[in-house]
Amino acid sequence: MPHIVIEHSKELEHSHDLQGLCDTLWNSFAGHPAVNGPKTVRVRTIAATASRIGVEPQSFAHATLLLLPGRSDKVRQELAELILDALTESLPDVGSLTVRLTDLHQPYLKRMS
Repeated sequence: MPHIVIEHSKELEHSHDLQGLCDTLWNSFAGHPAVNGPKTVRVRTIAATASRIGVEPQSFAHATLLLLPGRSDKVRQELAELILDALTESLPDVGSLTVRLTDLHQPYLKRMS
């Protein structure tokens, strides 16, 4: 853990390097001292087929950071800021960039091979 899920306007698939964004975030988190190694980091994007937001341009990227409990508020803030910084760098012309932090509670089940 952590998992980062980025929902975004569908047209960003064609106009921005979303794989590069995923790679940047993965590298930032995999090497972070508050993360238990690279095997625990997951980053993915999901295109929204329809949306309407209150800003122009009508484009967005919203990241959800899923964490297991136990990190300090300072570390949680730092991890959220890493994501917002990466979104801002990779998607400078997008209308809305947001990050939400969500704690996962036990039982959290996983299978790793």
